Amino acid sequence: MGGEGATERKSTASHGLPLLHTRALMRRTPANRVFAVVYLCVILALLYHHFIALLHSTSILSLLILLADAVLAFMWVTSLAFRMCPTERQVFIEHLEHYAKESEYPALDVFICTADPFKEPPIDVVNTALSVMAYDYPIEKLSVYVSDDGGSQLTLFAFMEAARFATHWLPYCKINKIVERCPEAYFASNPSWFPETDQIKSMYERMRDRVENVVKRGSISNDYIPDQREIEAFSRWTDEFTPQNHPPVIQVLLERGKDKDITGHDMPNLVYISREKRMDSPHHFKAGALNVLLRVSATMTNAPVILTLDGDMYSNDPQTPLRVLCYLLDPSMDPKLGYVQFPQIFHGINKSDIYDGELRHVYQVQLSGMDGLAGPQLVGSGSFFRRKIFFGGPSETPEMNQDQLTSKSIRSKEVLAMAHHVAGCNFGNQTKWGTKMGFRYGSLVEDLHTSYQLQCEGWKSINCKPKRPAFLGNSPLNLHDSLNQTTRWSVGLLEVVFCKHNPIIYGVRFINLLSGLGFAYYAFWPFWSVPLTIYAFLPQLALLNSTSIFPKACLRSLVFRQCIPFPWSLWTRLSGVHIIWGDNTKVVEQSENVDDERTLKFPIWVD
Repeated sequence: MGGEGATERKSTASHGLPLLHTRALMRRTPANRVFAVVYLCVILALLYHHFIALLHSTSILSLLILLADAVLAFMWVTSLAFRMCPTERQVFIEHLEHYAKESEYPALDVFICTADPFKEPPIDVVNTALSVMAYDYPIEKLSVYVSDDGGSQLTLFAFMEAARFATHWLPYCKINKIVERCPEAYFASNPSWFPETDQIKSMYERMRDRVENVVKRGSISNDYIPDQREIEAFSRWTDEFTPQNHPPVIQVLLERGKDKDITGHDMPNLVYISREKRMDSPHHFKAGALNVLLRVSATMTNAPVILTLDGDMYSNDPQTPLRVLCYLLDPSMDPKLGYVQFPQIFHGINKSDIYDGELRHVYQVQLSGMDGLAGPQLVGSGSFFRRKIFFGGPSETPEMNQDQLTSKSIRSKEVLAMAHHVAGCNFGNQTKWGTKMGFRYGSLVEDLHTSYQLQCEGWKSINCKPKRPAFLGNSPLNLHDSLNQTTRWSVGLLEVVFCKHNPIIYGVRFINLLSGLGFAYYAFWPFWSVPLTIYAFLPQLALLNSTSIFPKACLRSLVFRQCIPFPWSLWTRLSGVHIIWGDNTKVVEQSENVDDERTLKFPIWVD
C-alpha cells in the first residue's frame, strides 16, 4: 500500500514554513469505487436468486443458505468503508525545529497497563517502561505511570529494580545513539559493542534474574529490599490485601529534578499505581484502570498529551513522540484532531501464524481506510491523545491548566493525598466518568467503544504508520490464549451492537455514513460465525442426505458465479495484498508494503 502514490495531497505548509506532514489519497480509490458498484450489483442478483428460489420451494436448508449469504453481504457492505478513501501519510521530523523549540514541546504522560504478573511477566512490563523512558524527548516533559491492576507487590518490586537500572540505561542509550531502546530486544539483536556495553548487559541480566526469581517464588524476601523507604512501601501488603480487595497504592519511584542518572542529568518521573478495589464496587476492567491513570496523572503532572500502552508493547522507535508532534504542532491541522493511532505490530510469531495473531488486514488495510474518513478507531495500545478529548467535545475544548500542580513535588503529602483520593473505587460513582468523561464503560472492548463515542462527539483521528514500527508487542501463540482473546473481543463487540449507541443506528447519524459502517464492521464481527458455521456443516450434511442445495450447473450460472470470486481476487490484489498458498493448503494473503514475509488469513466467501 505504501508505494502506490496518491491522487490527492494535502500539505501543512503555512507562512512559507516547510511541510510537517503530507497526506496521500491512494491511486486505487477510483477503481475501488467502480468495483464496489459492480460487486454490489452481483450481490443483489445473488440475493434475488435466493428469493426467487424460495418462492418455488421453501425449506430449512434454503433459509439457512439465505441467512448465511445475507450476513456475508451485510459484512461486505460495511467493509466498503475501508475501500472508499484509503489514505497514507508521511511526516518530516527534521522540520519540527521551524515550528517549536524543544523547551516548547508539550509535556507527555505515558500510561502503561498490566494486570497479572504471572500472565504478563513483570520483566516484560519493565522493558516497555524503559523503552519509553529513553525516548528522544525532553526529560523535563516526560512522565511514566504504571497501572498494576493486579495489585501485586511483585510488579512494584520489578519497577523498583527498573528505576535503579534506568539511571545507567538511559544515558547509555542517548550517548551512544541507540535506536533499539528496549533492553531485552537490544541485547538479543547482537548490537554494536561500546566500552560500557558489557557492564550494562551484566547489570540488566542481574536485574532480570532478581525479578524473575521473585516472581518464581511468589514473594519478596528482606534480602531483596535494601532501602527503608522500599520496606515501608511493601508494608501495605497485609494479610487482608488481595487483588480484588485492597486500598490504593501509589509509589513515586523516580521524580524529575530530584533523581539523577549516573551522568548527573534528571530522570523522568516514574510512578507505580494500583487503584483501590472492593468486592462490592465495579472496577470496569481496563477502562476503569485508564480513568484512574487520567485522574492521578492530573494531580501530579497533568500533561496535555497522553500515550497509552499495554505492558507487553514496547517502543521500537525513540522518535515516535516527534512523529506525533508533526501533527499536533501543525497550525493548519484540524482543531478537532483528538488522537493519533499507531498500528500494532507483533514479534515472535512464526511464519504460518495459524491463529492469525497479527491481524495484518486490520492494521495494514483497515486503519488506512478509516484514516481517509473521520479517522481510525483505537486499537488498545500505541495511542497518543490530547488530554482534553476526555472531558468533552471539540466545541467545549476545556483548556488543561497544567501549571496548576506541576510546581509542587509529586512526592509531597498534598499531591499524594489527592492522588490516593482520586484512585479510590468510589470516586467516579454518580459522575460522568465512563459515560461522558474519560474512557467509556459498558464494553469489554473499551478501545473501540471509546473511540466510537469520541468520534460521535466530533473528534477526529489519524493513522500514523511509519516504515519502522513504532511499537512491537506479543500476540497469542497457542489455541487456549487465542480462544480466550477472541471470546473477550466477541462479548465486548456484542455489547456495542446491543447498546443504545449501535453504530448502524447512532453512528451513521452522528459521524458519517462510511465511518458508521466501518465501526459497524467491527461491532458485528462476531456474526462472521453465522455463515462460517452454516457453510462448515450444511453442504456435507446435505450431501450425506442426497439433498441438493445449489442450483444445477449451466453456462449462465457458471458465468454468474465466477462474477464473485474473480472480482474479489482482483480487488484483493488492488488493495496491496496477493494470494498465496500457505502450510496445510490454507489460503492466506500477504501485504506488499510490509518488509518481512509474514502472512495472514482473510475470510473466504463461499456461495
